[in-house]
Amino acid sequence: MPETSAPQPSASPSVSPTPQGTTPARQSLADAGIPLGPLDGRYRSAVAPLTEHLSEAALNRNRLHVEVEWFIHLAHHEVLPGLHALTEDQEAGLRAIVTGFGAEGVAELGAIEKETVHDVKAVEYYIGRRLPELGLEHLTPLVHFACTSEDINNLSYAVGVRDAIGEVWLPAARAAVGTLREMAAAAAATPMLSRTHGQPATPTTLGKEMAVFVHRLERQLRRVEQQEYLGKINGATGTYAAHLAAVPSANWPDVSRTFVEHLGLTWNPLTTQIESHDWQAELYADVARFNRILHGFCVDVWSYISIGYFAQIPVAGATGSSTMPHKVNPIRFENAESNLELSNALLDSLGATLVESRWQRDLTDSTSQRNIGVGLGHSVLALSNVTKGMAQLKVADAVLAEDLDHNWEVLGEAVQTVMRQQAIAGVEGMDNPYERLKELTRGHRVDGERMREFVLGLALEPDAEARLLALTPASYIGLAEELSHLH
Repeated sequence: MPETSAPQPSASPSVSPTPQGTTPARQSLADAGIPLGPLDGRYRSAVAPLTEHLSEAALNRNRLHVEVEWFIHLAHHEVLPGLHALTEDQEAGLRAIVTGFGAEGVAELGAIEKETVHDVKAVEYYIGRRLPELGLEHLTPLVHFACTSEDINNLSYAVGVRDAIGEVWLPAARAAVGTLREMAAAAAATPMLSRTHGQPATPTTLGKEMAVFVHRLERQLRRVEQQEYLGKINGATGTYAAHLAAVPSANWPDVSRTFVEHLGLTWNPLTTQIESHDWQAELYADVARFNRILHGFCVDVWSYISIGYFAQIPVAGATGSSTMPHKVNPIRFENAESNLELSNALLDSLGATLVESRWQRDLTDSTSQRNIGVGLGHSVLALSNVTKGMAQLKVADAVLAEDLDHNWEVLGEAVQTVMRQQAIAGVEGMDNPYERLKELTRGHRVDGERMREFVLGLALEPDAEARLLALTPASYIGLAEELSHLH
């Protein structure tokens, strides 16, 4: 037979393999405007209000605000020879530069900055372009008069941070604490087994434990609410040197003070080129402390969920686990923990960095302050998670009651304390109360019957005996219910 060859595969087009360790060609995500960070991407809806105060565009709008108000302030008080108060229409027109600053203004200002390669100088030119239509072209030199960039920047940041705290962070924080307060009130009388060192301990109420966090968090809120926001406008090294060179007759410290106060800020009279940022460090420390307390709350609630004290209300259509359909994971509290940690990492860094500046000025604060919004943003995101997470919790009363009924040994504290009281009152047979209860309860499960037998065998005075016999783990809560309402 003739030899035959094995069938050969049909020819296929040549395909060049992707070299190992390289990424195949793909469409550009950067060109599509996809955000780099999660706060501007996945979580934008939760933190978007901060954009109004702490974004780059908001910073520039605040710079416009400060420059315009400085212009008006100098003219209104006729600080410079030849100045006269502006007309109402001129003042309104100047302020419209600020209120009308939107997408087109952002683009125009960005184009100017590409030429100047200086952000504050770009703001000065942006305002100067608009003076002719207001009949103020002759006052173009008044824009940014005697100012260093930091005069504008420190006031702009102070206004932005103040408004971000007052209009965004504080309302979100109050809303989150409000959900805790509601639970504290609703569960004020709900008995709960305490756990100190993770072990069964003297019972409390769920409401009282919630109230502890409410009390702590509200104390931090009051500190934040009382925060001062400082500002300065005193020249290149804080000496008013250029001001005096131009107009020696003016009371420049008073002009500075009244202007800063006009912006709703507290005047800092003594600085280098920069405002010292101490107030920022104080504020971020208070916010970070609030975050840490809230983090502890999230850990506790997560733990209560894990032992069944809370049931989570399923969200229609939501998936708890990709493989285990029975699960309802406590993701709101887990996400809050992580975001609180991220927030504090930034806030702690800001607090440490901003209070130092080499000699009369270095630029380390510039990049640092651009991340204020990120630090507060992670806190706001955590607050949103806590608020939503609390709305999905239901107290599992039966689980709490069962846990209490399995731990009658916690009444040992009450019994040995009553025995001490009886010994002091002269009742015989009350020797070594702690040791006797230790022998009864330590490392042992004690049910109600065994505890009552022990009490009956002590020969207590009738009133004391009756009080102990009436006690159950669920009723041994002291003043917990009343304390729940003290926050």
